[in-house]
Amino acid sequence: MIEHTLDTVHAILYVRPKTSLEEGDFEQLAKTVDPYIEKNGNLAGLIIQNPTFPGWKSLGAMVQHFNFVQEHHKKIKKVGLVTDSSIGDVAEHLASHFVSAEIKHFPASELEAAKQWVINCD
Repeated sequence: MIEHTLDTVHAILYVRPKTSLEEGDFEQLAKTVDPYIEKNGNLAGLIIQNPTFPGWKSLGAMVQHFNFVQEHHKKIKKVGLVTDSSIGDVAEHLASHFVSAEIKHFPASELEAAKQWVINCD
């Protein structure tokens, strides 16, 4: 299950995975962000906040995750990974080769720093 909120003032999608990621999670995210992107063109940022990476509930969930990324990565300028998990460092370096968004890892205690980084787009 993923909790999420869309800050329409700053064009930031906040995502907080609570359990292993499921296929339906990405459908819900799309229902939230797609109308906003269609109306406004893109998001300034996506902030993923979780102390640890919860993994995927199934192979189908992993595929849905990658499909969501493929369909949305050109419409998001920055991705902030707010986590103490070492996956944050790996994702920051690995994902930068596959997505057009700028990616930066922040410690779990630095949610506000991640928000400011997204807001202060160059």
